[in-house]
Amino acid sequence: MIALNGVRLTFKTFPNGETLVDGGEIKGLARENNLLDFKYGNDGDLIKLMFVKKHLDEMRSKVSLLIRYMPYSRMDRTEGDSVFTLKHTASFLNGLGFEEITVVEPHSDVTTALLDRSKAEYPTSLLLARVMEETGFDASRDILFFPDAGAQKRYSKVKGFKQLVGFKSRDFETGEIRSLELVGNIDTTEFKAIIVDDLCSYGGTFLRSAERLREAGASEVYLLVGHCEDAVFKGDMLGSGLVDKVFTTDTILDAAQGTERIRVTEIGGILS
Repeated sequence: MIALNGVRLTFKTFPNGETLVDGGEIKGLARENNLLDFKYGNDGDLIKLMFVKKHLDEMRSKVSLLIRYMPYSRMDRTEGDSVFTLKHTASFLNGLGFEEITVVEPHSDVTTALLDRSKAEYPTSLLLARVMEETGFDASRDILFFPDAGAQKRYSKVKGFKQLVGFKSRDFETGEIRSLELVGNIDTTEFKAIIVDDLCSYGGTFLRSAERLREAGASEVYLLVGHCEDAVFKGDMLGSGLVDKVFTTDTILDAAQGTERIRVTEIGGILS
């Protein structure tokens, strides 16, 4: 999905897969200063973004970019023979010459380090207060859980709550989590726990986290993530009964995909 100044653009496709871009639609929406809202669905969306930006350049318009989910942000380093794809994706976007780039909930600081004139927004931190209110979270006894040190660092501004951190061992060849242990002190039982992180795919990490939290005495476990992929519906987490509800935004999922178990909040109402 690509929206120009709040209006979603339409694209057509030729039988051989080439994209037809409506320049008249872009011209009718263009201003002196423009905002492109980019919601990644597949690699073809990057090509569409390039076409739209190049057309706006020909109109001598200034363009800023909002990236709801930064594609390839998980590949922010090399592991074994894996390609550093985030670096190459950032290079592609830098080549388009945006005035400013805002990234919603980047996986790490590497994203903003690689993107020119970029900044990050963290709606998960803004949503946390709402989630606490809805779940009846009691700061004097209930716990925030960060699945790894990276998540704890990402949300380091969240203070004043009991916290636990996960220490996990992963097989980078298969992606499988070998083990996950809780680090920190638990001085109560029958507590509520909110797992906080940036991205959920199948939910394996959070299923393992919920198992450990339940073993430690958690009576209720909730998950708050900035981005949630469609794959969550194919994983075991939702059907396990270990995670009571998932709270996320529409950076990847659509609001219509929300269910009784998944609350999807529109990102526009958080960042505006």
